[in-house]
Amino acid sequence: MNKQLIDPFGRTVEYIRLSVTDRCDLRCFYCLPGDYRDFSEPEEWLSFDEIERVIRAFTTLGVRRVRVTGGEPLVRKNLPTLVTQLSNISGLDDLSLRTNAVGLSRQATALKTAGISRINVSLDSLRPERFKDITKGNLDKVISGLMTAKQAGFSPIKINMVIMKGVNDDEVEDMIEFCIEHDFTLRFIETMPVGDTGRSATSYYLSLQDVKNRLAERYELIPGVMPGGGPARYVQVAGTSLRIGFITPISQHFCETCNRVRLAVDGTLYLCLGQEHKFEFRPLLRAGISDSDLLEAARTAITLKPERHEFLEKPQQVVRFMARTGG
Repeated sequence: MNKQLIDPFGRTVEYIRLSVTDRCDLRCFYCLPGDYRDFSEPEEWLSFDEIERVIRAFTTLGVRRVRVTGGEPLVRKNLPTLVTQLSNISGLDDLSLRTNAVGLSRQATALKTAGISRINVSLDSLRPERFKDITKGNLDKVISGLMTAKQAGFSPIKINMVIMKGVNDDEVEDMIEFCIEHDFTLRFIETMPVGDTGRSATSYYLSLQDVKNRLAERYELIPGVMPGGGPARYVQVAGTSLRIGFITPISQHFCETCNRVRLAVDGTLYLCLGQEHKFEFRPLLRAGISDSDLLEAARTAITLKPERHEFLEKPQQVVRFMARTGG
């Protein structure tokens, strides 16, 4: 059996972003409208056993990394139970979590015990009022979750900051100092036109090349690397252990090295964040598909992966919200 998933453009797919819910307890204005309620119903969600079957099939075919996402994954009930099921899959080498950390202080220890080794935390501001303006949430809960995760022994802990011109770009240096103090890794992300909310945020777009040039005037930046399967390009701040990643889907797209797909909570596999190419697994699972046919379905799905996104050429193309896709 071929233990690799090769897409039509020669890229090896070995990384799945796994959404366990499309719901979220924050309302970041670039992700979900404040009054949005059109979430999928729980009966449409894949069960933990269905998720395990799909991930096991992909792992059999060479997937080695899974990141649990949402929406906000911590709002899915009994999440540590699913993490335990996934961590027991042979061949899955890297099981991580992306969270907003609002509920992390309650679940960090259980998730670490279940098998999550490292986490990415979305944090766009260190100023309570600004954080509330961006997310409608409480910054204290996020900081508490972060510190609990640090005490629980997660490593690395990566902070994801979406940089928005005129909104939070004046906090870049503050976030760097915060991450140096707490031994976190920092990743800056460009805004993307995913869904109506994402398109509305494009007026805040700021090229991370400009941010990097600005930082180079204050810090000595040297080449840096970090383990993981994502698209960030890293530098290190000389004299510290801080690594800063730049995720640049607009100014320097990384499509030629894309190694990932996204499994939404309803069983839809999205082959590209910036395209509508997809494959539906839920109907197959609920019709009683065999394990061997599930492997063939996974191979077929990967043949649908497009060459690249078209965020610049067709910004209106993706109508689904990021929370529905899986971050």
